[in-house]
Parts: sequence; C-alpha cells; structure tokens
Amino acid sequence: MPTPLTYSAYDMTETMRLNSLWMGATAKTFWSNPIFGLTANPIPATFAAWGEVSERAFNRLAVKPDWGIDSVVSAGKDYLVNVNTIVERPFGRLLEFRVRRPDANRPKVLLIAPMSGHYATLLRNTVTSLLPNCDVFITEWRNARNVPLSSGKFDIEDFTMHLVDFFREVGTDTHIVAVCQPVPLTLAAMAWLSENEPKSLPASMTLIGGPVDPDANPTEVTDFGNRVTMGQLENSVIQSVGVNFPGIGRQVYPGSVQLASFIAMNMDKHAKAFTDQIFRVARGEAGDRDRHNKFYDEYLAVMDMPAEFYLSTVDRIFKTREIARNKFSIDGKPVDLTKITNVPMIIVEGGNDDISAPGQCAAALDLLSGLPDDMKAHHVEPEAGHYGIFSGRAWHENIRPVVMGFIAKHSK
Repeated sequence: MPTPLTYSAYDMTETMRLNSLWMGATAKTFWSNPIFGLTANPIPATFAAWGEVSERAFNRLAVKPDWGIDSVVSAGKDYLVNVNTIVERPFGRLLEFRVRRPDANRPKVLLIAPMSGHYATLLRNTVTSLLPNCDVFITEWRNARNVPLSSGKFDIEDFTMHLVDFFREVGTDTHIVAVCQPVPLTLAAMAWLSENEPKSLPASMTLIGGPVDPDANPTEVTDFGNRVTMGQLENSVIQSVGVNFPGIGRQVYPGSVQLASFIAMNMDKHAKAFTDQIFRVARGEAGDRDRHNKFYDEYLAVMDMPAEFYLSTVDRIFKTREIARNKFSIDGKPVDLTKITNVPMIIVEGGNDDISAPGQCAAALDLLSGLPDDMKAHHVEPEAGHYGIFSGRAWHENIRPVVMGFIAKHSK
C-alpha cells in the first residue's frame, strides 16, 4: 500500500519548482516597481529581468506546449489547418494535420515522435515544413503523470504495437518518418507487420538519427546504459507520481531528471544562454518569441515517461542491444528484422550528432539483410547536430529536399 513517503521525492521536486516560480515572479514584480525608474542604477532592472526569465523557465517545466499551427502557405496561398485526433489511447494518440485545400494527390506522412522526455511539439518545425506538400500525421505521447494506474503498464513492446495500430490506421500509402528514440522500435513494428500482416505495410520509411545499434559509435548518452546496473538505475531515477496528479502512484522516469541530465552535458552553454537573456531583458531587447524563448519554451517543457518504458529501453535497446542483434521479441515471440523485404528505407544522420552519432542509425542498412540494396539509401549531413537533422537550417535546406525526393520516388 503506497504511503506518503512513496511520493516524497516527486512532490519535493514539484515543491522546489513552485518555490522557484514564486521567487521569480516576486522578484519581477518587486523590482519592476515604477519607483526604481527614478534612478539610473541598473540593478533594479537586472533583478527584475532575472525574475522574469526565471519565472518563465520554471513555468515552462509544467506546461504542455500548443501546436500553434493554424495555417500554412502552399503554392503562394494561405490555407487553414485543422488538427484532428484520429486514434485516442491512454498513453498517446494519433493526430492529423489536415490542410483545407482541394488537392487529392498529396503524399501522406506519419511522423513517429520520440517518447524521450519532451512533447511531440518538439517536431513542430518538422510538421510545418512538410505541410505545404504533404498530409501529416504524428504520434503524440501523453505525460505519464496524467495516466491513472488503472490504465496499466506501457513498455517498449506496448509502444511497438501502438505503432502497428497507427500504421494500420493511416493506410499503406503512407510514408513513415521516425525521429531519434523510436527508430529501432519502428523497425520492430515494420518487421512484425512484414511477418503477420504484409498487406498493411506502409509505402516507405525514413529513419532519422536513431539508436539502432548504440555500440556502433557510442556517445555519452547512448553509453550511459553500460555504466550503471538496472538496479542502480531503478533506485536512483525512478519515482512515484505525487498526490496532485491523475497518475498518483504510477512509477515514472521524471522529465525533470531527463532535462537535468541533458543540461549537465552542456552546462556552460545553457548558463551563458540564460545570463545573456537576462541582460537582453534588462536592456529591453528581448521579445516574447525571440530566439531564446522559442527554443527554451520547448526545451524546458518536459514530460514523464512510464518507468517500465524507460527501463526496458535502457535494458533492451542499449544494454542487451536486442534490435542491433535482431533478438527483439513481443510477448515472447521473436520479431525477425530480415522479414522486411519490400519497404524502401532511407537513413538520415548528422555528422555532429552528439546524442545518436553517425553509424548508430546506419546499422539498419546491414541489419535489414532481406531488403534489396536498391531499396536502401543513406544521407549524412556533415555539419548537422542532433536537432539539426529534423529542425532548423540543415533540415530545411539540405535534408528535407532529400527526404521529399525519396518520398516522391516511392509514392504510389
């Protein structure tokens, strides 16, 4: 029977967030008092700026970002976009971005968003870049702290079968684009369909920067699983959802822990970014949607993962490398990746990717031995980092044209 101590770590983190939010809001309010405008001393404006930046940052930690995609420009015209829920499940849903324009020949793309601590809106830029030419669907995973215990578990096998269901829903004329974490499980879903329901296979798959074989080119992130035991991991990072959320008592890997680990990798860079932003706010040079706020509003918005999903990912994808060794199974039944024989595939990697380094995703080229070589393609963007391969200049200028050309080539 859960006791109040079961939730203490989770509730303590939330208490610290709320206290920091209050401190930021208080500092902003106090030091923005007009009385301080009577002096030329920059200290009041600096403290007020610190409060404003702090309040915004700690508020974003608990806010699910909006998609904010109301319209799209295509062929020089502005079209409205409707966002519809196609499939609703306790741990996630399938969304459709429908462009209200009379065009029946647009290819369909299903974006597989990561369940890795950030919301699917991390791919907002990817969605908007595809909408002028494609009908776009996307997986949107739910914050585990909002899923009641009565909804059961959710591990990587459940994730894979969710993908199978989504592939069935969108149809065989759809092109799958998986980004980062779901890449190996997308392969597993393709293999399951190839063996059990070959008539439900999609038209093609694009795999972007995912850890198919983490040992092919280890990074600090992908090598993490080799440095700790599963017992150490479970005891150090898994927490029970606190008393103020629908998922009270659910075991989760908190998004705040994931965020802290990513920030620690580039602490100096993030510290400088926030210091610079404080001075920009103090000088009146910052804006609500400036570059800093656009990035950190999304980057700081984190979600919890089900503990069983996180632990099974570390154990089976990174430690025992079940996908890399073609040893993955669902409900005890092997899923053979060599059964994928007729789904064209392109691998996209970033030369400067410090999360899923070049070679990790390309391992799929050899792993899918049943797929003919003329149905495989590989693109490495030399200067692109992890986020650059699906968002930003590298994606827009170089990678997107390659992906769209691949999709056009394999559209029915």
